[in-house]
Amino acid sequence: MPPQSLSIPPANASTAQVFRALLRTLGLLKRVMEPHFTAVGISGAQWAILRTLHDVESAGGPDVRLSELGNRLLVRPPSVTGIVRRLQRMGLINVTTSPADQRAKTVSLTDDGRRLVESFGARHEAQTADVFAGLDANQRDQLLGLLCQLDGHVEQLAGQTNGNGRRHDERSMDNAPSDAETKQRNSRCGC
Repeated sequence: MPPQSLSIPPANASTAQVFRALLRTLGLLKRVMEPHFTAVGISGAQWAILRTLHDVESAGGPDVRLSELGNRLLVRPPSVTGIVRRLQRMGLINVTTSPADQRAKTVSLTDDGRRLVESFGARHEAQTADVFAGLDANQRDQLLGLLCQLDGHVEQLAGQTNGNGRRHDERSMDNAPSDAETKQRNSRCGC
């Protein structure tokens, strides 16, 4: 099926137009990617956890603490716990008590989890290549740069809310991310 092209919006698009376009694209990505993950019996959120654990393991890193996993994926603790429990029941990950802190749990791949990531990885790369086939290399680079820039800005906004979604009255440079936090965000974002 040939790719459907939408007309390029005029210059100086409103923020509402940009926001709606972003939400539409996210919805379409979900529609395209969900069956891809379902074919191997997992969800996109489960894949994100498996892939993260595989990446840490491949880099020689230690088992990942459950709280760190949530932070890396920007998933709230109750949600990450539920996803991890399902993956554990499926036999794809191990959850153990941290030797350094008996209150903390660490997560690692099982042999079955590792095999799933390794066998599904090439198929996943092909699927994402199909998703981005509508953009040339320069456009993909531009998109990544813009998404990283937006990610950093939205992350700052998220840090300036008071827990109920309302912004703090005072903006302070004390809330600005440290160099280490910026580097970690950029690595998560792909920048």
